[in-house]
Amino acid sequence: MASWYGPGFDGRPTATGERFDEDGLTAAHKTLPLPGLVEVTNLDNGRTVVLRLNDRGPFVDGRIIDLSRGAADELGLLQRGVGRVRVRYLGPAPRL
Repeated sequence: MASWYGPGFDGRPTATGERFDEDGLTAAHKTLPLPGLVEVTNLDNGRTVVLRLNDRGPFVDGRIIDLSRGAADELGLLQRGVGRVRVRYLGPAPRL
């Protein structure tokens, strides 16, 4: 399960030191290497997006990844708030 975060975090530093942009295509994961790239697929509608991992989380049981608002919108999860996803690690992302 994925969820999204944004309100109250926009502009704050992420675990990588980057500024969080709630409209960007980023995500938070508990254990994958940072910064990294992941492919996330919404299992209910088939939408797929490549995201930059730049933060740690989610800190809610049963969730595997936290999406930025922009990522959730691209995947069609914005209104529901949570959804079933597949996460595939693509490798390290370049440092900004």
